[in-house]
Amino acid sequence: MSAIAAEENVQGSIGGPGIDVRWIMPEGFFEIPMDAESLDETAGQLVELARAVMPEATFEVQLEWAVMVAAHYDSFAEAGIQYSGFVMTEVDGERCTATVTVSMIDLDERAGPHPVGFLGSTMRHLEMGQVSEIALPCGPAVSCIGTRKGSMPGSLTASGADEPVVTSFIQVQIPLSNATVLVLEMGTPTPRAWDVFSAMFAGVVKSVRLFSDAGKPMVMPG
Repeated sequence: MSAIAAEENVQGSIGGPGIDVRWIMPEGFFEIPMDAESLDETAGQLVELARAVMPEATFEVQLEWAVMVAAHYDSFAEAGIQYSGFVMTEVDGERCTATVTVSMIDLDERAGPHPVGFLGSTMRHLEMGQVSEIALPCGPAVSCIGTRKGSMPGSLTASGADEPVVTSFIQVQIPLSNATVLVLEMGTPTPRAWDVFSAMFAGVVKSVRLFSDAGKPMVMPG
């Protein structure tokens, strides 16, 4: 995966078997390093990221944050995550944050000739949330809006104890013709900023473009 400047935004891209996927991220996103060649390089990049994210924090706090992020790399790999970025802003005086991930997963061989319908049915069966089939410039897709429960480690809370966190999310799955599925997801634990972040994410999803190995634009069939 690579990231390059594009009209004051960040354009990300990931390559799959025969299909290059590109999308545009808004300004202000911090990108989690995913393509370092060694553990030492990853550790160094995470510390630099921590300094950029928390410039006023002590080095010990920055290092603890970097270690916490590093602990998620196994789950990143298991989920097929190719890109992970987050943004922090203020909405009505409250500090808010959101995370966006982009993943590539295998399409279930049972999907048949209408994978969007299969993906939608699967999401509804799993009761992931509110599921809808949508049309994007790059082809048909399925969206799901829901919530997940988790916890915030005590090292990052004011109380010093682990605290429950409810994350609201939007997930969009785009089946591709190479038997893979492009999965984009935005999640935020700050409900006050839901409208802001969901509108931002809609722009990211609509920016997805597909290209062949020869650089020819592609649109997935309905």
